[in-house]
Amino acid sequence: MGDQNSPLSEAEARHLLRRTGFGAKQRDVEKIVERGETRGQAADRLLGFTPSNFRPRNRDIDLVHNKWIKFMTRTKLELQEKLVLFWHDHFATSNEVVGDAEWMATQNQTLRLHCKGDFRTMMYAINRDPAMMDFLDTIRNRRAVPNENYSREVKELFCLGVYDLDGQPNYTQEDIVQTARAFTGWRVDEKGRAYLNESQHDRGTGDPGDPYPERGPKVIFQGNPAFGPAGYDFGAAAGSNYAAEIDEVMNAIFAHQDSAGRNTVAHWIAYRLITFFADPEPSNAYVEAMVSDSGFDSSFVVADLLRAILVSDEFYAPLTDASKLSVKWPVDYVVSTLRLLGMKLKSRYQYIDGGSYSTVQDTLSNMGQLLLEPPSVFGWDWEGAWVNSSTLLARYGFVRDAISARGKGGSALRPERLFDFAESPAVDPDVVIDAVTGLLGVAPSFDTGSDNRDALIEYLTDGLGGTVDFSDYETRDKKLRGVILLVTQSPAYMLH
Repeated sequence: MGDQNSPLSEAEARHLLRRTGFGAKQRDVEKIVERGETRGQAADRLLGFTPSNFRPRNRDIDLVHNKWIKFMTRTKLELQEKLVLFWHDHFATSNEVVGDAEWMATQNQTLRLHCKGDFRTMMYAINRDPAMMDFLDTIRNRRAVPNENYSREVKELFCLGVYDLDGQPNYTQEDIVQTARAFTGWRVDEKGRAYLNESQHDRGTGDPGDPYPERGPKVIFQGNPAFGPAGYDFGAAAGSNYAAEIDEVMNAIFAHQDSAGRNTVAHWIAYRLITFFADPEPSNAYVEAMVSDSGFDSSFVVADLLRAILVSDEFYAPLTDASKLSVKWPVDYVVSTLRLLGMKLKSRYQYIDGGSYSTVQDTLSNMGQLLLEPPSVFGWDWEGAWVNSSTLLARYGFVRDAISARGKGGSALRPERLFDFAESPAVDPDVVIDAVTGLLGVAPSFDTGSDNRDALIEYLTDGLGGTVDFSDYETRDKKLRGVILLVTQSPAYMLH
């Protein structure tokens, strides 16, 4: 058992870097251990970044995608991009529906700027985000026939979840209907700015000029522990400032309590962040502890919640409990590999300069994760859904192509720049394996005596045992590429 004051072991440091970034370089792991960093100190350092306002702007959605990938392969703010990926899945918006590359790029920037801040501020921004407004039909929401799509998803997916920790429903259909009225009339101007067209807004005044007096007051969450039997009249709270109604709705949502009197938003977002960073199936007790330890149910600061997760014992449980391991997302697998091998994708089309010369878009699509085009409002399926006969072949094909890349510049893999192996007729295969597995951040899975290490020794020595002859450049280059390929195709590398 440990806490925020517990010094990180080498294995823990490696695990932390793999989960919060794109791979764990051995030198970075060693720095953490040499400094004697505690869980809390390491978490504070990783979370101490100032969010970048990078926007992958382009009129071509393919190039927006590629700019984001390129940024991930080069950024020093790896945790920021992990959070942007998480929020992109959480607020899943697809350009197949939106059809506007500028709006998708703007949403990407919005997620980046708010990725670790006050979740309330993020939600106020998402309410007015052009891509989201198009994707979930806010821009088609009119007072005659209120559209319920965004109203439903802001509760089901974004803020509350369908059920609380005890399996009780968090909202009713009437809550969806009433919330939809708040978003009637919202549109986007030619500059991509959200505004309220009051002529299409359901004012709900009940006065003689109200065309729909039978709808009555705008009340939500009747009977909720936070509001009592009367619920919350967000229309009355906003008064004649109709544009403020969507903020009043969010204020009510953030005050919502579940059947046990817990803040619902805090526990739902904690559950979601935990499943991404720490435990694919967290216990209710773990979720509650993270909210309590971080004060997230009052501050709603994402960085505070994530810090609590990163210093918890449960975060480090995968080191001793294989059932807690998580499957790397395809984009994590691709970006981590490129970063660890010191490689760059080539040209604005971001293709691999070797093998089948596939673009990164084709590569990720074949792995089951094309960014900016999640399969539905629910985002991607995680964990076991990432690996099947087709997507595994795509992963194998990617590393095969990357490792065979021999072009000019940073697009080529150059083992001689990664490893300091001089010409020699007798090199210990254990030394080679330690170098490769250390570079790729999976050394413990290839410990002496393990089946994994034995397989690599057999490959290096052609099944003969003994030393490896590295006196010939071609042989040395071939063997190093081969070991890298075997390791990057191993479960140890695909899981973390």
